[in-house]
Amino acid sequence: MSAFVYGLGIGFSLILAIGAQNAFVLKQGLKQQYVFWVCFICALSDSILIYFGVTGFSKVIANFPFLLTVSKYFGAAFLFFYGLRNFYSAIKNSSSLNPSDIEKDSLLKIIGICLAFTWLNPHVYLDAIILIGSISVQFSDQLYQFAAGTILASWIFFFSVGYGAKMLLPLFKRATSWKILDVLIGITMWTIATMLII
Repeated sequence: MSAFVYGLGIGFSLILAIGAQNAFVLKQGLKQQYVFWVCFICALSDSILIYFGVTGFSKVIANFPFLLTVSKYFGAAFLFFYGLRNFYSAIKNSSSLNPSDIEKDSLLKIIGICLAFTWLNPHVYLDAIILIGSISVQFSDQLYQFAAGTILASWIFFFSVGYGAKMLLPLFKRATSWKILDVLIGITMWTIATMLII
């Protein structure tokens, strides 16, 4: 199996798990707000982390473990706040909601949230830098092919989720569906936050 194909498989296997970042991309896709920028920022951030991982940045993290500790607590606080926001949204919304009826956040705010979901999440460092970095060692003669495959998986995944979400729009014509989504996302955020600090 070529390093590129192996990297593609590793990339998909790591990113397919439902996490805070993926849930946010799905919700923005359903709201049809800044979908391109959300997908682009998430994929680009992952690409940067993967590149650092395969080029040896994992050694820096290994030498300075406090960076992961700091990220863990900041990430947990962010996820708790964002989960609370989703629970509040589930309680507040009561009418039938179309994506075009939803109040639009500013692009800068969405960019900030995207960056926080990636860079304040210790699991991203463990997956993209430590795990992928260690796997890449066996492809020392095809390092960049392996990295390219892993990075491509990230771009395919985020844009598929972001733009594929519109297929679920008929279901989300009802306010109840949005409430359920908000509650599920809130539970996801709080679960991940709890796992980070225990």
